[in-house]
Amino acid sequence: MKRLVTAALAVIGLFLASAASAQTGMARGKVFDDKGAPLLGAKVTWEFQGGVARKGEVSTNKKGEFVQVGLQPGNYRFTVIAEGFQSQYADVRVGLGEPTLVPEFKMVTAKAAAAAAGAADPALVALKASVDEAIGLANAGKLDEAITLYKDLAEKNPTIHQIPYNMGLTYAQKKDWANAEASFRKALEIKPDYADATVHLSNALVNAGKGAEAAELMAKSGGSGGDAKLLIQQGVILFNTGKSAEAAEVFQKVVAADPALAEPYFYLGSIAVGQGKTAECIQQLEKYLSMNPTNAQNVATAKGLIAALKK
Repeated sequence: MKRLVTAALAVIGLFLASAASAQTGMARGKVFDDKGAPLLGAKVTWEFQGGVARKGEVSTNKKGEFVQVGLQPGNYRFTVIAEGFQSQYADVRVGLGEPTLVPEFKMVTAKAAAAAAGAADPALVALKASVDEAIGLANAGKLDEAITLYKDLAEKNPTIHQIPYNMGLTYAQKKDWANAEASFRKALEIKPDYADATVHLSNALVNAGKGAEAAELMAKSGGSGGDAKLLIQQGVILFNTGKSAEAAEVFQKVVAADPALAEPYFYLGSIAVGQGKTAECIQQLEKYLSMNPTNAQNVATAKGLIAALKK
């Protein structure tokens, strides 16, 4: 048995644990242009609003339809971006079973949206346009141009937390962890309870080799308000820094708060094998796999551990 546990531990050593979400649901929707015709080729981005940070994108077909499979149950924001149109978003909760229907998007041209703004503050209209431009530059891979624009916007709008946050995400794409850290800290200085900024700041710290600072950050904020996203990130950092007992306590809290989140079961199983608790490890990992996760790396690791322990 000792040899099997050692082999299982070797399997764990082949991967770097991450906070990727396990996904099990489906969402679908339709996008129409301003004349009511299906809009082909519109980009639909989605972002998980609870648990681990997770996002992706799909495009609409000639019928204006989009489908995203393999989504972990929970709250999502779907955003439609199409050239010449004002971006729109919808918040929905994805569940299991029948596909979740995202409310239909009826796009408005950017020109019409600006005209409709009418008496709206011209400065706010211009700011939104500039932020959308920076997002577009980053999505197109023009990271330096996006950062230059964000810097200008941050200087002119020092109280808007989304600007340094978005700039931090762009620096992270460049793997410029020092500037990413500074940007996320600035966002938190403006909005101290900004959970997304806290999660991404901890990731920047880990990637910069500052694991102890990341652990300290999550210890202070990980349990704030029972936010699953912060709790999972706290558990992952504890796990990756060798504090398995503390990590297990955090992941148990996540399971108690939301048993539909699959990723905690993977980490609880990984922790159990390190403690020589073979039966518990297998139970947790089989529970994880039964939830149909799509994280290829963690799925492969879970299957490898189960196979090694059952020999």
